[in-house]
Amino acid sequence: MPHPTITPRVIWLLAGEASGDVLGAHLMQALHARDPHLIFVGIGGPRMEALGMSSLFPMRDLAVMGLVEVLPRIRQLSQRLNEAVNDVVLRQPDMIVTIDSPGFALRFLKRLRHVTVPKIHYVGPQVWAWHEKRVHSFPELWDRLLCLLPFEVEWFGQRGVAVDFVGHPVLQSGSDHGDAKRFRLRHGISETAPVLVLMPGSRRSEVPRLLPVYGKMLALLKEKLPDIVPVLPLSPLVAQTVRVAVARWPVKPIIVTELHDKHDAFAAAGAALTKSGTSTLELALAHVPMAVAYRVNPVTAFMARRMIKVKYVAMVNLLAGHEVVPELLQERCTPEQLARESYELLTDPALGNAQKQAFDDVLAQLRPEPSDAHDGTPSDAAAEAVMRMLNEKPVAKDALPVDRAGL
Repeated sequence: MPHPTITPRVIWLLAGEASGDVLGAHLMQALHARDPHLIFVGIGGPRMEALGMSSLFPMRDLAVMGLVEVLPRIRQLSQRLNEAVNDVVLRQPDMIVTIDSPGFALRFLKRLRHVTVPKIHYVGPQVWAWHEKRVHSFPELWDRLLCLLPFEVEWFGQRGVAVDFVGHPVLQSGSDHGDAKRFRLRHGISETAPVLVLMPGSRRSEVPRLLPVYGKMLALLKEKLPDIVPVLPLSPLVAQTVRVAVARWPVKPIIVTELHDKHDAFAAAGAALTKSGTSTLELALAHVPMAVAYRVNPVTAFMARRMIKVKYVAMVNLLAGHEVVPELLQERCTPEQLARESYELLTDPALGNAQKQAFDDVLAQLRPEPSDAHDGTPSDAAAEAVMRMLNEKPVAKDALPVDRAGL
């Protein structure tokens, strides 16, 4: 008797930046563990492509943020949006999973709101920080929201959004498994030289804002710490841009693009300066004392300040409910201030120890409770939520109407 033919189910994934690529890769692995016949298509970066997904176009085309930064690229983003929407209509996938990147993902989902395919959005848009009115459109854009932060369940739930807390993937990042000795040996750094990690971001539109400030800061810091060793862990998407920009820095930095080298750098670091975002949680997991430094276009900053409703921008501070790490934003993001904060973090153990203790309390909030359906890791919890919806009674796909409105 012949074996029944298995018809593979197709999941259309959208990741628009480096952090989403990591999320997508972990999700793909967890989903394949549940159903090895799944097929993944859509848009992703190198980590998702390494697992067999052929990206519709380069993910870097979507890695842009800020009102002023987006405007020159409206035409290209509109073209990419059309390509993504048309691909969904042609392929008729069994499910759509969009990962973070709300600027592009929400427009994409809006164009597909009449498409009768189950949809999940992974990572809650931070509308609790600003743009709260946008939440009213969410129930018609997707069927379920997967949140990384515990307080988001109640916040979105009170506003009619079906939501699951799946935990934060930073817990699976490996940031806490670096080897300091290996890093120093690999890069020829003495045992006593202080290592300062500098994280300017993963988007081409944001990196140029911080690099000049970091360079001037190092000139000042070198006067007090002559053997300072700056390290820049970078996404491959921006590495070449950064190499050109730092060529004339007063201290030659070590640039790392491999994940294991990044984690080893964390283990060797005495302190870090980082943009706001997931990088603060990566450093917290690695117990690296830090300050947050960030600059955007002044027009973008002006508009953001009028709309932001939370007290802190650093996720570590937001979850702690108080300022665990200094936030040096816009006019406070100066070479002098960054040099002062870096010096204090590198030379005052008490400051670093206080941060590390607070980090543990913050990270404990980000773990999902294990259950019979998943092992308690964020990617497995997310995969279980996706499979639960995928295994429900399939939605008829006889016709896939699409909203042809532009960007």
